Amino acid sequence: MHLASKITPCLWFDKEAEAAAKFYVSIFKNSKLGRVSYYGHEGREIHGGEPGSVLYVEFEINGQPFVAMNGGPLFKFNEAVSFQIYCETQEEIDYYWSRLTEGGQEVECGWLKDKYGLSWQVVPTVLATMMTDQDRRRSDRVMKALLQMKKFDIAALQQAFAG
Repeated sequence: MHLASKITPCLWFDKEAEAAAKFYVSIFKNSKLGRVSYYGHEGREIHGGEPGSVLYVEFEINGQPFVAMNGGPLFKFNEAVSFQIYCETQEEIDYYWSRLTEGGQEVECGWLKDKYGLSWQVVPTVLATMMTDQDRRRSDRVMKALLQMKKFDIAALQQAFAG
């Protein structure tokens, strides 16, 4: 696997890059692990990595390349960056929600944090249509409904949209 994309998200972990990459690949279909790079002796006084330990892992989720890097405890994930998963059905939402919250945390409005602290949004594809409807009352009802949810419920959103 080569990083052919011009933009590839690089996820900074303390020491969990390989485990995280394997976790994400296990959840998403059409995903795979790629090359693995290891720390050597050179630069150890700067990077502090143990020679022979994993430096980075390339992986793909549905064709989107990622790099997971073990950079130490200096930086942590926060909600300023998240990955959105668009789902056609409630079954898809339930699947991704349950898998990604294993050891993680449910937040609100379709947001969650996985066990590594990375933020995800599990979103029904129909939501964008509802939120951009010309009838502001309909989109306002959807907004009111979604603000009460953690995991999105498509049927409840459709009911709010219909009035």
